[in-house]
Amino acid sequence: MSALRRLSLVTAGESHGPGLTALLSGLPAGLRVDLDLLARDLARRQHGHGRGHRMKIERDHAEIRGGVRDGETLGSPVALWIENRDWANWRGVMDPQAVDPEAAARRRLHAPRPGHADLAGGEKYLRTDLRDILERASARETTARVAAGAFAKMLLRALGVEIRSGVRTLGGIGAGRPAPDWEQLLAVDDGSPLRAIHRDLEPEMVALVDDAKARGETLGGAVTVIAHGVPAGWGSHVAWDTKLDGRLTAALMSIPAIKAVEIGHALEIVHGPGSAAHDALGLDAGGRFARATNRAGGLEGGITNGEDLVLTAYKKPISTLREGLPSIDLDTLGPARSQYERSDVTAVPAAGVIAEAMVALVLADAALEKYGGDSLAELLAHAAASERCRATWLAR
Repeated sequence: MSALRRLSLVTAGESHGPGLTALLSGLPAGLRVDLDLLARDLARRQHGHGRGHRMKIERDHAEIRGGVRDGETLGSPVALWIENRDWANWRGVMDPQAVDPEAAARRRLHAPRPGHADLAGGEKYLRTDLRDILERASARETTARVAAGAFAKMLLRALGVEIRSGVRTLGGIGAGRPAPDWEQLLAVDDGSPLRAIHRDLEPEMVALVDDAKARGETLGGAVTVIAHGVPAGWGSHVAWDTKLDGRLTAALMSIPAIKAVEIGHALEIVHGPGSAAHDALGLDAGGRFARATNRAGGLEGGITNGEDLVLTAYKKPISTLREGLPSIDLDTLGPARSQYERSDVTAVPAAGVIAEAMVALVLADAALEKYGGDSLAELLAHAAASERCRATWLAR
């Protein structure tokens, strides 16, 4: 199953290679490109207390190399290029044509990190230097996803859909708080140290990050993403691979270190009776269907129901630890400590921005699937016609 059916996204590039490429196909022609949105999301991804030294080196900027003319998409694939400034320090190790043998030997990875793709990837692709795995498995790749996701956000904005995120928990702090609503996410300060949903918990979170850094530890947590303004009827119940909840969770689970995804209030309602698990139906003042609560998180039967789409992604602690963990030396097959690679203490705030991008890509894909059209004008006309049909059905 692919999370995307009308759109296609391919990324390429290694963490310390020359740069990252994103190729996004399937966008309609005539979409105005918001360069401020693109730059802002790339900057938001780099932000957060507990990020490592790499974020002080990079100044991520997406250069548009195809698919756009005079500020509008052309309907052809959009090509994006993001330079890795750190490449200058790694050229001898990561040159695509010929590496410096001595430099490559110094950076060779042969004691894999438990929890990382190092060993699993090395065993699959038969690589003796596990750097060939970690360079692509690195979360640096998500920079290209955020850039592509910004274009998906531009399309969704044209349809009246907005997406926000915030840090719900970090290192267990905040675990007892309920899922947030749209107003709470609107209040999240992107300039705060951790983009915490509950600002009263942020000082405690910051102190925990500082303590973890001093101890050579790493921290995980949870981020909640909400899509606001999504109409009813995106996705479908008719086949297992058309259900939007499956496509959204697949996209979120593809983010490095995400180990679980919750829709709505799932972790609360599974422990109670059915009468307390579902959302009572009614009509709002405008005669439209409305729900008294949103425990379902905006999805029923794999279809959007018109309520806010609420998803929470749970990120494990980063697997690179300063003191290492018990591992195996691939050269000797004897015991060893896992090797250390420069790393963050936590990247949970960044995970929220990446999650926004993945949700945006899936929702933009679902909108294109629902309405169709080669141009934005055609897409918007189809969306308006769909709404008229729904209103006629409701008034029958």
